[in-house]
Amino acid sequence: MTTLGLVVAQFNRPITEQMEEVALEAATDAGAEVYETVRVPGAYDAPLAADRLARLEEVDAVVVIGSVITGDTDHDQVISDATAQRLSDVSLERDTPVTLGVTGPGMSAAEARERVENAAKAVDGAIDLVSELPDP
Repeated sequence: MTTLGLVVAQFNRPITEQMEEVALEAATDAGAEVYETVRVPGAYDAPLAADRLARLEEVDAVVVIGSVITGDTDHDQVISDATAQRLSDVSLERDTPVTLGVTGPGMSAAEARERVENAAKAVDGAIDLVSELPDP
């Protein structure tokens, strides 16, 4: 059985709450276990939590979910780019799959609500990576 760590961004909570439910359901449906869930203020804060979870021997992969909604500036692009880069770094540095279930940038709140199922894709991707990657 694959054991997952789950990081959930709290910013845009009405959307990420739905994403968390979808992620937990996807894990259950796939026969995976969520070992621990860490809630962080926003997507930008997720890499530290993902790194801590990836250090745990019990965790096979980390799933990060969140939603970055566009505003009047390029802030959403900056947050998304930085988050994706650091999560990739965590995955490589810890030799642990870390999947990006963060929607955005460039989305309205309505578009983000339409993409809550991306959380399931992040769970599925984490499980697939664990099963496909050869042991080091």
